[in-house]
Amino acid sequence: MTSNTLLQRIHQHQYLRDLRNKLLHLHRMLLETERITYEQARGRVSNGELLRLVIEHEQFAWLHRISEIVVQIDEMLQADQPMSLEDVENMITDVRVLLTPQEEGNGFARKYYAALQREAGVVLAHAEVSQLLASK
Repeated sequence: MTSNTLLQRIHQHQYLRDLRNKLLHLHRMLLETERITYEQARGRVSNGELLRLVIEHEQFAWLHRISEIVVQIDEMLQADQPMSLEDVENMITDVRVLLTPQEEGNGFARKYYAALQREAGVVLAHAEVSQLLASK
């Protein structure tokens, strides 16, 4: 393995770790906005109840898409085989497509758009992910 190849792999791992962390932060912000919306309609919930809701309730189901991408990144980082540049590029494309808000879009895109409209923390977390994606 050449030093360039090793350096490229190190950069890919660091980039994916950064992307993972920024996606987790975005997920936390989105989860908090959904929790607030849920509690406004149905009353306060404990952390245990929230976990159950995140897993089972349809209002939180759209957030599973981000969780799934984080798991895919974790699997890429922990794989025995080195990841290919194509794998990293495909992951970046998947994240870009997922995080494209649309007022009239599919379920995730529409809900993501609405969250961006109502919560500054979501906007800031989205900006962090977008900035990282723009660097590739």
